[in-house]
Amino acid sequence: MLRHDGRTPHQARPIKITPHFSKHATGSVLAEYGDTRVICTVCIEQGVPPFLRNSSPPQGWLTAEYSMLPSATSTRTKRERQQTGGRTQEIQRLIGRSLRGAIDLKLCPDMTITIDCDVIQADGGTRTTSITGAMVALKLAVNVMMREGKIKRNPIIAQVAAVSVGIIDENVLVDLDYIEDSKADLDMNVVLTSDKKILEIQGTAERAAFTKEQVQSIIEHAEIALEPIFELQNIAAEGREAQS
Repeated sequence: MLRHDGRTPHQARPIKITPHFSKHATGSVLAEYGDTRVICTVCIEQGVPPFLRNSSPPQGWLTAEYSMLPSATSTRTKRERQQTGGRTQEIQRLIGRSLRGAIDLKLCPDMTITIDCDVIQADGGTRTTSITGAMVALKLAVNVMMREGKIKRNPIIAQVAAVSVGIIDENVLVDLDYIEDSKADLDMNVVLTSDKKILEIQGTAERAAFTKEQVQSIIEHAEIALEPIFELQNIAAEGREAQS
């Protein structure tokens, strides 16, 4: 089966990760899954939220923010000015949870790491693109912190990437674009570590219930699709542009 853009069912879209995309962020990349493009930046601040103050042992915190530019989609999206919407909050929490699974925050005491993911163009998979790009931006930021002596040991404990997997007409397809996502019977976002441990599976049946066997198949497809993506992350984390 070939898809509308010529891809096979298990084939992700062309992926490109451009490191050091932003001049002022501690770590930054432009992450692209096909026509979806997300700027991922990492900023470091001293201090932690109140619930972590005086914690023993002391530790840092990692949080994420996500936004979509008004012109990122075919119809203008209004800016979220005073209060973020439910979808935005859910995506921010997903990104934050995923990246907290990649870092030992006890090795970053009294620091808040903020990851910003700003979608400049959307064609499906904005949250998975954000997670994959943010992982590289986090690695780049850690390199800077170690070089400047702000942390003594590398706190990265896992490499994380994400891909969407869906079912359309009983076919399992990886990395759905907007056309496919809009007609999928099942759509899941799978977040894995490079050693194939699961950090998050986020899925919804659009038209009918799904089986355990289908979930297993989706995870297996995600593992295959993410193998080359982990390799691209490694290249980009060295400060080189990575492209499939």
